[in-house]
Amino acid sequence: MPDRVALVTGASSGIGFETARDLAAQGFVVYAGARRVERMEPLKGIGVHVMSLDVTVDESMTAVVAAVEAAHGHVDVLINNAGYGSYGSLEDVPLEEGRRQFEVNVMGLARMCQLVITGMRRAGSGRIINVSSIGGKMYEPLGAWYHGTKFAVEGMSDSLRLELGPHGIDVVIIEPAGTDTEWGTIAGESLLSRSGDGPYGAQAHTVAAALASTSGHVLATPPGAVSRSIVRAATARRPRTRYPVGRGAWSILALRRALPDRVFDIFLQNLYKRLGS
Repeated sequence: MPDRVALVTGASSGIGFETARDLAAQGFVVYAGARRVERMEPLKGIGVHVMSLDVTVDESMTAVVAAVEAAHGHVDVLINNAGYGSYGSLEDVPLEEGRRQFEVNVMGLARMCQLVITGMRRAGSGRIINVSSIGGKMYEPLGAWYHGTKFAVEGMSDSLRLELGPHGIDVVIIEPAGTDTEWGTIAGESLLSRSGDGPYGAQAHTVAAALASTSGHVLATPPGAVSRSIVRAATARRPRTRYPVGRGAWSILALRRALPDRVFDIFLQNLYKRLGS
């Protein structure tokens, strides 16, 4: 049986790092890409191929996929995990930063898909796993740019599933809840730097505290739980279209479906007051 080849983006920490490690343990030939190459050094010890990858630079993405395809013919599984959260009031966040948020979270993901699809289509098989968020189905105050990108990832992935299914390529969406990584702290810091003072200050401090509460909090989801869902999606004979994962993911998504917008608004306001207190 030929080796199964997986390419993981955003693998320098958190979900991406754990996913690269777990896929290697499952016998995949794993290529892990990120800008912070030095943080992926431990992965080399378990046979993971570590590569410099910047999903905002086309030459970087093209070179990585070309190298993997030169060695193996095509990528069997692409895990689009690279991304970050840009928070702040729409009034405060410069459009340049908004464009960068979409460049990383959406355009980089789309370009990585473009680069692997041709090889997958020729092989008649493949799997694209896009790491979205429950934030692709719900929303938060001061998170318009971030949630805009995750809503885009959800819609793009759904369209791709129908588009690529006839060619033997599966498209799967992973929807984590708050995860115990550096993500929440970094997002909260960016929020305060932009909207911590002025008319949005009180709200910004509440939301920033809620975002930071995912780091090291007992109720936060360990990144390993998300990576295990990704491995299930990568290895299932017929994967589900979506994998909500993490503490509170299913209940929050169920509430979003059940509650009218105004009632869900009140629920979120009360939730963030508790998390931010």
